[in-house]
Amino acid sequence: MAAAAAEAECDVVMAAPDGPGEADSDEEARREAEAFKEQGNAYYAKKDYNEAFNYYTKAIDTCPNNASYYGNRAATLMMLGRFREALEDAQQSVRLDDSFVRGHLREGKCHLSLGNAMAASRCFQRVLELDHKNTQAQQELKNATTVLEYEKIAEVDFEKRDFRKVVFCMDRALEFAPACHRFKILKAECLALLGRYLEAQSVASDILRMDSTNADALYVRGLCLYYEDCLEKAVQFFVQALRMAPDHEKACLACRNAKALKAKKEDGNKAFKKGNYKLAYELYTEALGIDPNNIKTNAKLYCNRGTVNSKLRKLREAIDDCTNAVKLDDTYVKAYLRRAQCYMDTEQYEDAVRDYEKVYQTEKTKEHKQLLKNAQVELKKSKRKDYYKILGVNKNASEDEIKKAYRKRALMHHPDRHCGASAEVQKEEEKKFKEVGEAFTILSDPKKKARYDNGQDLEEDGLNMEEFDANNIFKAFFSGPGGFSFEASGPGNFFFQFG
Repeated sequence: MAAAAAEAECDVVMAAPDGPGEADSDEEARREAEAFKEQGNAYYAKKDYNEAFNYYTKAIDTCPNNASYYGNRAATLMMLGRFREALEDAQQSVRLDDSFVRGHLREGKCHLSLGNAMAASRCFQRVLELDHKNTQAQQELKNATTVLEYEKIAEVDFEKRDFRKVVFCMDRALEFAPACHRFKILKAECLALLGRYLEAQSVASDILRMDSTNADALYVRGLCLYYEDCLEKAVQFFVQALRMAPDHEKACLACRNAKALKAKKEDGNKAFKKGNYKLAYELYTEALGIDPNNIKTNAKLYCNRGTVNSKLRKLREAIDDCTNAVKLDDTYVKAYLRRAQCYMDTEQYEDAVRDYEKVYQTEKTKEHKQLLKNAQVELKKSKRKDYYKILGVNKNASEDEIKKAYRKRALMHHPDRHCGASAEVQKEEEKKFKEVGEAFTILSDPKKKARYDNGQDLEEDGLNMEEFDANNIFKAFFSGPGGFSFEASGPGNFFFQFG
């Protein structure tokens, strides 16, 4: 800020007196004004800018036509960061004396600090007309040109939606124009569009503290809330912005979108609660078409629609919706949970485990830990042979149903029945015969069956399936009490004797 102010010196221009009486009175006023100015200079040197401002004001009140007094007060106001007031004083100083170089310099610096680089350039060019060797004006003119270049680049990049580059340009421009609300607002808007809501809110709130009626700042504050899915609060800020500036196009569009999203989302939720899933699906779909840039709200809408699809047993579509939700918001736990359940329902256990792991890393709750454990068990079970499928029975089959199934499958796949087939077929049937024996061994034993159903290792029971002999199971089953015996008199010939 120190570079923004010029030295507080006063060059008094003496006016010719109109008459003897007036001359004495004017001379006395000038001496009094000079005394005030000197006191102002003393406080300025001590960096007590408030007191310096007070004494320069007294000097102006006493002698209002002195350009340097306004120039000195302008310098003080600049040091206080009050650039708009400083600009008025600097402009008044050059109106009183167009050859006042420091007045033009201060006016230019105020314009530049406020972001009006074009007006600043004109002031610095005027200084160079008065003093072509003025190095300060030469440097400030370069600074103003730099700001203009950053403005042009930012304008193009905003249209390209390259918001990161716009933020970069505005940060550079603000180094020369620290009091420019326009640059700050553009930066804040881009931060909001980049999802950096806290930073954007901070910038907008700072401006609103200085100017509570700033429509652009109100719009950006509402935009942050809008993108954070706080639609009702967002509408309030947009409405307030439109009160300040009824023609504010961005606030008008955002307000309309926020109201539409809020209404469609709420209607969809009501339809879902009533069990009208078809209508809920249509409403969520319509809501998703309102504003593709509202990432957080759209993530929730996708997740909601995924829930609807899961209710309709459209699990593939439900998974796709939840995937779209997490693409928009990779921290959205609810979407991961919904997708994981759909993966479980479609027996895609590896994908389910991955989603539950993501959830548990985010929120280490007992419930999430149990869901992950359940998915891991199902994954482990899915990698084993499905003994229920091998026997052709469901998981709730009774002991008798398991025995009947074994009897049927064992006779169907016994190697002796297929000894006349090709070597390839014999090998396949022998494999199936062995699997049928394995399945019966496990499912007919309550302890082994329970361990199998729970996804536990069967090897802990001492059962080695690699060394398993299906023929022993077959003989034991068919030669048991009340059963029947099996004898083979030749290849492909079966004789059964019932007891």
